[in-house]
Amino acid sequence: MRHDCLVVGGGIVGLALSHALLLRRPGLRLLLLDKEGQVGRHQTGHNSGVIHSGIYYRPGSHKARTCRRGYNLLLAFCREQQVAHEICGKLVVAVEEREKPWLAELHCRGEANGLTGLRCMPLEAMREIEPHVAGVEGLWVPQTGIVDFAAVANRLAELVRGMGGEIVLGEEVVAMRTRADCVEVETANGCRQARHAVNCAGLQSDRLARFTRPDLPVRIIPFRGEYYILRPERRELVRNLIYPVPDPSFPFLGVHFTRMVGGEVEAGPNAVLAFKREGYEKTDFSWRDVRESLAWPGLRILARRHWRAGLGEIHRSYSKAAFVAALQRLIPEVVDADFLPGNTGVRAQACDREGRLLDDFYFVEGERVLHVLNAPSPAATAALAIGEYLCEIFLSRL
Repeated sequence: MRHDCLVVGGGIVGLALSHALLLRRPGLRLLLLDKEGQVGRHQTGHNSGVIHSGIYYRPGSHKARTCRRGYNLLLAFCREQQVAHEICGKLVVAVEEREKPWLAELHCRGEANGLTGLRCMPLEAMREIEPHVAGVEGLWVPQTGIVDFAAVANRLAELVRGMGGEIVLGEEVVAMRTRADCVEVETANGCRQARHAVNCAGLQSDRLARFTRPDLPVRIIPFRGEYYILRPERRELVRNLIYPVPDPSFPFLGVHFTRMVGGEVEAGPNAVLAFKREGYEKTDFSWRDVRESLAWPGLRILARRHWRAGLGEIHRSYSKAAFVAALQRLIPEVVDADFLPGNTGVRAQACDREGRLLDDFYFVEGERVLHVLNAPSPAATAALAIGEYLCEIFLSRL
């Protein structure tokens, strides 16, 4: 059977696109393939569940536009589909005087991106919101929330199937070819054809893209992020979400505290180079993945440029004491015994040849294939808006 659209990747972005297409074009012959046995298996199911407000992102960027639009769409979706969520707010904390200008820049970005109710405050005011926090100045972001994105993905999958879309799990794409009138997608079970295809394969997206774009100018570099969980009897130390001011030279937000929809409090993540693209344990290793990462000139440039920061992240990965010390900058009362091992995620981060970690979403259009090649945080929050955006591109081709 030849399909109108074939989506590769059953994470929240691929599901959101499939949902948007079927809403706009009922009856569209849509097929979604994923190599795992369930949807949302990787980045969607391994993040901290934060509904991002849009405060971090450069005004006018893809991230800024789709995060703000996606935020509203996500809240409406959760209300309509009865997915548990909460808008609880977030405190971004400058723990040193040198971080105050970064905090002021966040405030300006937030206002430029349409956020309301932002408040800068001294320590005394911060402690009215988070009584155990430390720092010299804080920024209150009332729009931030929490949700289980795996639950959102599962509900999207149900809706896609209900609208006539076909979702096939456990089927890995091993090759992709463009023909004059179709795209051929080869899996272990045979060859499938579609008029057009969209690659939303996350951690494997660059590999799929190189089947049709061998000159691809970026590679996915996997970064593992590890979390701890506060013991239940110590959860009162964190009321909502507490974040540090992020280092503007990195697309990571630093270790932070996040209250989750189930009541747990998560602490983390760090960011270390993963030795396997879908490796969630320190011991997971893939020669192919390591060889591809080290062969990419951009990673070698990045390592030379930021080796000190990289060593710090590795230290925190292998030393719980160092990890806790980073968290104590935000809440000095926490000690090693307060934390239990938590979840682990792997972030698909695109890196170019010059060693730049791409700070914005990155899409590459081909003749019959559209590749989503950089969709890290806030892609889960922005997913429904990203789906709309990709849907418009796709429908313009039909």
